[in-house]
Amino acid sequence: MNARIAAGAAADLLRDGGVVAYPTEAVWGLGCDPRSEAATLRLLALKQRDVAKGLILIAADEAQLAPFVDLDALDETRRATVRESWPGPNTWIVPASLDAPSWITGEHQGIAVRVTAHPGVIALCRAFAGAVVSTSANRAGMPAAAAFEALDPAILAGVDALLEGETGGLARPSAIRDARTGAVLRV
Repeated sequence: MNARIAAGAAADLLRDGGVVAYPTEAVWGLGCDPRSEAATLRLLALKQRDVAKGLILIAADEAQLAPFVDLDALDETRRATVRESWPGPNTWIVPASLDAPSWITGEHQGIAVRVTAHPGVIALCRAFAGAVVSTSANRAGMPAAAAFEALDPAILAGVDALLEGETGGLARPSAIRDARTGAVLRV
């Protein structure tokens, strides 16, 4: 079984190309360094998820998302709406920056991002000094794990470590909205 480790040790693993499972606001997530194609492809293989679908990035603050997004491409009202929803369980599809890696955006022009309010994830992103991939810790098409005990043994076997902590107790994963239109893509 993989050890539960503190944020600093998990950040070191991410910098070394590792994949870490961690609790989020509602479910357990899988994370890696979004700048590492090898780590991201390893995470996607573990999830059995197609790279074309794209991935969410999670951060401790908006500045950590800056290398990946172009919030200035949004009008002032939309940008304010996004910013007012953070930190919290609100994921937005925003215009991707020219530097956003294709293994993160997939086949999309936008990128899904969130500034978290979960203390464990905040600590992880701060220790890592950047945004982290955030996707549910389950095989594609399978239910997300709201509790550690519900994690798939194959997922547990494929990660390098587990960030200590518990999920935030929300009943559902974060809402996903399109920042350009306000359309709700996931409730």
